[in-house]
This record gives sequence, structure tokens and C-alpha cells, in this order.
Amino acid sequence: MDFWPEFLASSWGREFVAGGFGGMAGIISGYPLDSLRIRQQSSNSGSALSILRRVVATGGPGALYRGMSAPLASVTFQNAMVFQIYAILSRAFDSSVSATDPPSYKGVALAGVGTGALQSMMLSPVELVKIRLQLHNTSYSTSQSASSHTGPISVAKSILKTEGIRGIYRGFTITVLRDAPSHGFYFWTYEYVREQLHPGCRKSGQESLRTMLIAGGLAGVASWVCCYPLDVVKTRLQAQSPSSPEKYNGIIDCLHKSVKREGYGVLWRGLGTAVARAFVVNGAVFSAYEIALRCLFNNGNIQTENTI
Repeated sequence: MDFWPEFLASSWGREFVAGGFGGMAGIISGYPLDSLRIRQQSSNSGSALSILRRVVATGGPGALYRGMSAPLASVTFQNAMVFQIYAILSRAFDSSVSATDPPSYKGVALAGVGTGALQSMMLSPVELVKIRLQLHNTSYSTSQSASSHTGPISVAKSILKTEGIRGIYRGFTITVLRDAPSHGFYFWTYEYVREQLHPGCRKSGQESLRTMLIAGGLAGVASWVCCYPLDVVKTRLQAQSPSSPEKYNGIIDCLHKSVKREGYGVLWRGLGTAVARAFVVNGAVFSAYEIALRCLFNNGNIQTENTI
């Protein structure tokens, strides 16, 4: 009966809940664009607009949200842990900075790299299931067995049954290679941009909503641009199943076959969609996180500037 009051009374509990709000805001705001990105990366299916029209025509608007329950179900814990790990590592990598001062940019970048590597253990299986669902009824899942699985639990059980534990962690290495540097850029960009837009806010924590949205959005863009070719390879590796027509024997083989067949442009296919999604999603993530955190720490009174 007293769990939630005690949980929210702790700093860790408030940060956990705020991280969950941030993660959910990001998933809901950007999932349709993520579905288009996955389809662009997996095959040469045309522009984002043509894919959008085709998906809506064949599956209705709901098809753009297919597979969302998998990341949404885990995003509260995952996003909360990301912010928790980042907060701990940013201090650990720069212990000379006073507890009352914000971490240095070096500490922020190193903490981001460590956070990205650690969170990949949670993220990789979730993204595998999400990608399989998003590519449902495409060339990557045309078999009868694939079409019979319409939910994340069903897909996860099918992967475990046919591919084992190794199958559920397909793409784990490329996920780490993608997320470690991208999270370094992610947190560094956010902290740098917010300070440039609102000098002194890293210490006072009183930036405006506009600053949160812009800094968060640009952080998301920076993190995606720096690692996008790796994300294309990851999507292709995780999209393949035992019934897939294309077989890749690892990261290098996937990279070589993709470039040989479709040219170097394939490594940047869908970048526009990803960048647009990244700005929307991460602006929402950081804004929801910061506002929820301040609301919880100030008993419902949000201490931010009114400037929008």
C-alpha cells in the first residue's frame, strides 16, 4: 500500500518515473516515422511518401503503429535506466567536478558512450521483435509462418523456438557498435546546445520549453547522423529470419552484399525520415523527462521559464 509514496519520495524513484514519461512520449510521437524508416532501410521500396501511401492503403493507419507495443511495454524501464546509468557514469568519469556543478562535457560524452553500450543489452531483443513486426507482410516475411504472428509475444516465442537464444540477440554486436558512439554524441549535443541557447541553465535547470525541444531535437539528429550506416546494417541483419530470401553471415558480409547490390547510397537510405523522426522524438523525450522530473521534485510546481 505504501510502495508508490515511498518510491516517489526517493530521488531514484522520481528520476525513474520521469524517464518513463520521456520514453513513452518519444515512442508515441515518432513511431509512424520509424515504421517508414525501417521499410526504407530493409529494401528499395521507394520514397517515404510512396511507402506511406502504400502502407495506409493496404493496412490502414494502424499499420504505421504495428509492433509499437513491444518497445512501449519496455520503454519505461529502458529509458529510465538510460538516464540513471548516464547520471551515474557522468559523475564517475569526472569525479573532480563538484556535486553542485554540472558534469564536464568530457564526462558527458564518456558517460553517453558507456550508457549506449550497456543499454544495448535491453534494446537489442526489443528492436529485433519490433523490426520483424514492422516488416510484417513485406518481402522479409512472406512465409505462412511469419504471417501468423501478429503480436510481440507471438513473434518473440517464434524466434526463440526457431532460432534459440542466439536468434533473439541477433544484431547485438552491431547494436552496441551503433549505440555506444551515438549516445556519446546524443548527450554531449544536448548539454552543449541547451547551454548555448540558455547560458547557465545546466546549473540552474531553468531553461525554457523551447530550449528543451530544440536541444533535444538536435541531439537526436546528431546521434542518428553519426551512426546511420550502422543502423542500416543492423536493420538488415535483424530483419532476416530462417525463411528470408537474403542471408547475411555477419556485419561485414551484410555491408559488402548491400553495397555491391545497391551501391553506397543504400547506407544512407531513409536518412531524411530518420532525421525528421529523431528531431520530433528526442525533443519530446527530453521535454517530457525534464518537465516530469521538475514537477515531481517540486511537488507539482514546474520550475521552468514561461518562454516558448
